[in-house]
Amino acid sequence: MDKQSQQGLRALPSVDAVAADERVVAACPSAPRRLIVHCARAAQDQVREAIIGGQRSGEDVRADVVERTVELLRSTAVPSYRRAVNATGIILHTGLGRAVLPRRAMQRMAEELGGYSVLQVGLESGKRSKRDQRIEWLLQHLTGAEAATVVNNNAAATALVLNAVGAGRQIIVSRGQLVEIGGSFRLPEVMAFSGARMVEVGTTNKTHARDYENAITEETAAILRVHPSNYKIQGFSSEVPLDELVEIAGRHNLVMIDDVGAGALIDFSRFGFEPEPTLPGSIAAGADIVTSSADKLIGGSQGGIILGRKDLIERARKNPLARIVRAGKLTLAALEATLELFVDEAAALKEVPTLAMMLRPAEAIARTAERMAAQIGKAVGDAAQVTTVAGYSQLGSGSLPTQNLATTLVAIAPRRFSAEALAKGLRLWKTPVFARIQADRVLVDPRTLLDGDESRVVEALTEVLGG
Repeated sequence: MDKQSQQGLRALPSVDAVAADERVVAACPSAPRRLIVHCARAAQDQVREAIIGGQRSGEDVRADVVERTVELLRSTAVPSYRRAVNATGIILHTGLGRAVLPRRAMQRMAEELGGYSVLQVGLESGKRSKRDQRIEWLLQHLTGAEAATVVNNNAAATALVLNAVGAGRQIIVSRGQLVEIGGSFRLPEVMAFSGARMVEVGTTNKTHARDYENAITEETAAILRVHPSNYKIQGFSSEVPLDELVEIAGRHNLVMIDDVGAGALIDFSRFGFEPEPTLPGSIAAGADIVTSSADKLIGGSQGGIILGRKDLIERARKNPLARIVRAGKLTLAALEATLELFVDEAAALKEVPTLAMMLRPAEAIARTAERMAAQIGKAVGDAAQVTTVAGYSQLGSGSLPTQNLATTLVAIAPRRFSAEALAKGLRLWKTPVFARIQADRVLVDPRTLLDGDESRVVEALTEVLGG
């Protein structure tokens, strides 16, 4: 170690000295001493490693430790799960919490769950009951299913159903449906985890009814159809329709499982979207068990829905895995409030943010984009070139793949630094703003802006470009 590094190490201030520094005290005056000491020690370790590694000189060591301590303290004072502005145009943005909950759901949680709440007890009997009883009733009403239950996400729903129906036996699935979603959900691995033995039939692009027929043995428990909600196979391809699979399964006394993924309760094809499977449609076609997400095309809290025959739903409920993956009271309350809106479809289209953003008129988005561009351009002057351009929004989170939504974007090309630096500055603003980057421009999509976000974006751009 050279002499300068040794001097730098000797110059490191003590933790007590850093904790007592007026700049540290002023940064977070209400912070407990335990937290201040923790941050001071972490900052001291960072500077020590930088000196030993030759990444900094031995000058201004104390100031560096104090500055890092202040940064760490301030970062601990900010909640990790906090409000952000989604200006990306991706409606179901996984990194930003996916579906925005309806106002009714937020009010329900605030009003009813602030203290003790009825979760799993019958009011008349005073005894333990099903925690998802009313959600089951709503799903029965909305889909026509005999019974329903809820778990914490669709991957859990799939694993639970496969274990309850097919543990130790064979389940047939098309090779074209062996999906991977989100990097950690891969159907073959989920099948293995469930204890069922997967039997692949057909090819990647074509699977025929005879492929399923030829694969059935005495060990077969079920046929599984998985809707590839995050990709599409186009061109020379074909798959067996659900009604044919239902007929095959029924003829051989097998369970027909339909994983529809995004879980639409409404047929969006009448709004110009390509046809997607719906929960009511799958039940009407005769599927024995249907699974889906609760937070995609339903727009509720993250959860997994299981619908179908009463005996099979009860088998899933009694399965040991059911307790491991059961949903908590926040999920259930939010989902209940969201499903209530679908009883009146017009209310759902208006009040469920996911649906409202999907159906937001292109003309209204264009007007917002033009207004924002004018405000931003006036505020930032020559710091950036601000224009509007045609573009596309996406539903996101593996829903409605390849179905882009026409939109108008606000394009900001900064002149004093890069688009990457501008995007980072927006993310680090007091209310994080997330946008897209393309061709050295930051793109803001009004489609996913909520009430109050327009002014936040203008203010954030003004401050970041001005700074």
